[in-house]
Amino acid sequence: MKIVLAYSGGLDTSVAIKWLQDTYKAQIVTVTVDLGGVKDLDKIKQKALNLGAVNAYVVPVKEEFANHYILPALQANTLYENRYPLATALSRPLISKVMVDIAEREGAEAIAHGCTGKGNDQVRIEVSIAALSPKMKIIAPAREWKFTRETAIKYADENKIPLPVNLKSPYSIDENIWGRSIECGVLEDITKEPPEEIYQWTRSPQKSPQEPRYLKIEFEKGKPIRIDGKAMPFDEMIELLNPLIGEHGIGRIDHVENRLIGIKSREIYESPAGLVLTEAHRDLEALTQPREVTHFKQILDQKYAELVYNGLWYSPLRDAIDAFNQTVQKTVTGTITMRLYKGHATVVSRESPFSLYSYQLATYAEEDLFNQEAAKGFIELFGLSTKTFHQVQKNRQLPVP
Repeated sequence: MKIVLAYSGGLDTSVAIKWLQDTYKAQIVTVTVDLGGVKDLDKIKQKALNLGAVNAYVVPVKEEFANHYILPALQANTLYENRYPLATALSRPLISKVMVDIAEREGAEAIAHGCTGKGNDQVRIEVSIAALSPKMKIIAPAREWKFTRETAIKYADENKIPLPVNLKSPYSIDENIWGRSIECGVLEDITKEPPEEIYQWTRSPQKSPQEPRYLKIEFEKGKPIRIDGKAMPFDEMIELLNPLIGEHGIGRIDHVENRLIGIKSREIYESPAGLVLTEAHRDLEALTQPREVTHFKQILDQKYAELVYNGLWYSPLRDAIDAFNQTVQKTVTGTITMRLYKGHATVVSRESPFSLYSYQLATYAEEDLFNQEAAKGFIELFGLSTKTFHQVQKNRQLPVP
């Protein structure tokens, strides 16, 4: 039997190589998907081979991830529960796609992953694999072996499996160019402030620069194309912005979120580029769209975030929302200037050839062109139904004895 294992080099997937070999008497092929943000990929590959994998793939997909997964999510202003840019959730359908491709190439009978039975990723990966390869067998060792984090580390020690964690630092970390997530350990106590040591992409706001940094972000049809006047590919832009924005203490999220399986979980995220680009895009979009489109799209944006979080990337509803968003993005062209200072990113300037803002209509100065006499008739008609309702109710009231 041959099993293709999604391999990160971390605790669960490193332990899984030997466990799958022993439990299924199988040959293990590992797949590490390079989504950016992770270094030492060659070491991860060699580690898999040292642990007994018969083949180990490292697949670079950073550009594809940026342009075909992150960008549609950005154009949907995707923030789960209006806070988190969903870096992890966005990567799972692409990882699943790569896994299916390699499983078919290798003639594997099954795909395995290191997700636990408590997490969202098991749903995201298995639903995606089922959509792409309905007959593929899926194995989830962490659901079968019932190890705790401590017993998994002990199992690794007994079998001489090198790990990047130990019992004193038991954090579980996932990262790609769009963001970094940290969980487990002391973070599971929601009464405790996260220790500064867990943050790698962002500086503490108290230690950030004393002067603000102004950042110009230029969009064309909803896609960021220039930073401070310099054009660059979208994936390179994200990698440039993460440390630049993080230096100013921006991008930290401490969030007790509602997991798909029904429990609440404390998650720490770092997503400097994700948060700032989303805020800039949302502001420019609102500037260039009429009120009805802006308000309706907010409903779709929330639904889009739920679909991504819940692992339904390959659903027809997401495709339909993407089609709507592409129509909206036709006028989302212009430049947003952000002020970065002490943990805050604030929009301070907006320019667009499609701007629906009219100074002559908005101003209270002498240049005002708004017809104030029209307001009285508008108010009369706008409130007519409410006025009529209350008149009828008052006419039907019985006299008080």
